[in-house]
Amino acid sequence: MSLYGVMRTGVSGMSAQSNKLSTVSDNIANVNTTGYKRASTEFSSLILKSGSGNYDSGAVETDVRYAITDAGHMQFTTSTTDLAVQGNGFFVVSDATGTKQFLTRAGSFVPDSQGNLVNAAGYYLMGYPGAVSNISSNSTAGMQIVNVNQAKLQATPSTTATVTGNLDPSAAVIAGPPTPASYSSKSSIVAYDNIGRAVTLDVYMSRTATTATQDTWQVQVYDSATGTAIAGASGTFNFDTTAVGKGALTGPSTLSVNVPNGAAVTMDLSAMTQVASSFSFKATVNGNAPSSVEKVDIDDKGVVNAILQNGTQIPISTVALADVPSPDNLTPEVGNVYSVSLNSGNLQIGNAGTGGLGTIQSGALEDSNVDLADELTSMIEAQRGFTANSKSFQTGADLLDVVVNLKR
Repeated sequence: MSLYGVMRTGVSGMSAQSNKLSTVSDNIANVNTTGYKRASTEFSSLILKSGSGNYDSGAVETDVRYAITDAGHMQFTTSTTDLAVQGNGFFVVSDATGTKQFLTRAGSFVPDSQGNLVNAAGYYLMGYPGAVSNISSNSTAGMQIVNVNQAKLQATPSTTATVTGNLDPSAAVIAGPPTPASYSSKSSIVAYDNIGRAVTLDVYMSRTATTATQDTWQVQVYDSATGTAIAGASGTFNFDTTAVGKGALTGPSTLSVNVPNGAAVTMDLSAMTQVASSFSFKATVNGNAPSSVEKVDIDDKGVVNAILQNGTQIPISTVALADVPSPDNLTPEVGNVYSVSLNSGNLQIGNAGTGGLGTIQSGALEDSNVDLADELTSMIEAQRGFTANSKSFQTGADLLDVVVNLKR
């Protein structure tokens, strides 16, 4: 046995306990850090080969591990841009330069002066423009910083109109197409042109023919402002009078209407019926007039919606989640973020709630997963271990002094 070996073993033990104290200190310092993941120090022995009558003391080495997959408690807030992941996955964020991407569970995002969502550590939330489904990627290519100011004073032209209602089968048969002077039924819908101006469209309908098996109706759309028929916005629709209880449409069920100074609106009439009831006509039209953003909502699938003052919802971005095969082997970086390492495996990005990924909770934050009582206990253990190893070192030094003094 070498006295120098005893001293080196004591130094190794003190160094190992110091590492444990370092991780405990880090954990205690970040006990209230959003999304922080606890670090722990694991010990393993280094044994030297010894003879049958001689023992050579070895040493101890440490390995720092991170409990990244251990979720913290959920804390609810009043901000809709505070985000937490319920289940597996990480938010993808970028640094201020936008050149490097990281993973994080720290979702305390707020809009900066430009409307970009940034968290407390200065990292920007990444997502895909618009409402995107079926995301599957092994890289961050195509992702952009989520900006909540994109929809300010934005107008969207109308492109679709879904109609429900009923045509009265007792209406008189009128020869020729419907006009403002001659029609069976009339209704109006409001669409929006290219710059968001409301355009009222008058829909005239006439029952033009009837047989034992079907009734024929003609539809013509007029521009209410000018009272003129819109070219091409007319059609003939047949209803099967033999269908039990339905009076369903047969043949074509859509009508294309070119909105003045706007886009072509496809009017879907497939849900219209002709049963023995009074006339009714309800239309749901997309598009919106210019309106500023009142608030921003984020659903559990990660779709960021701007809620305008007129009640219109516009999808701005889709916040995707990322994961790796071994999250506990991610490399921690400054700012409570992680980078992909060789041991963590390759990055995979997908929609929240799909492919084993968790869902996104808006208005909530994930607390640190540090248990303060456990850390204080570990601190005492490390302190006692350090003291004991120092005694081992001191004893070896004292014995070495005895050996040196033998010569005197």
